[in-house]
Amino acid sequence: MKYGKFIPLVALLFALTSCYSANITTDKQPSAQTIEKKWAHGFIGGLVMIGAEVDASQCNNGVAAVETKLSFVNMLVNGITGGLYTPMSISVTCAAGGMSSADIAPDKKFNLSKDVSKQKAANTVKKAANKSANIDGPVYVTFE
Repeated sequence: MKYGKFIPLVALLFALTSCYSANITTDKQPSAQTIEKKWAHGFIGGLVMIGAEVDASQCNNGVAAVETKLSFVNMLVNGITGGLYTPMSISVTCAAGGMSSADIAPDKKFNLSKDVSKQKAANTVKKAANKSANIDGPVYVTFE
């Protein structure tokens, strides 16, 4: 039992070398563009996040994936504070190319000019809503 007192220390070192991550993906193809927040502030084991929002408005085609992870340093800080402060890294991968206007079937596209009257705009939106309900799918209203 000469080395028995080192077992908790070795177990602690193994626990601190691991990382935690969670991935959320969509059906969109990822692009090379990513938005990263290296130090998002979390408290009480990550249950309360403050300032962890990532502005994904830079992703013109939407979001393909989101990954949250606790790195070794994040876990170390979490351990030192007894789980009260739990920082994490957040990475958002933007989606590659979206659907172009040419890809939309003509019967699903409703065009409005920018100087259209309110009545005509209302009628066009109503037609688009009816079409969407009839086909049980999306339609597109564009402004030219």
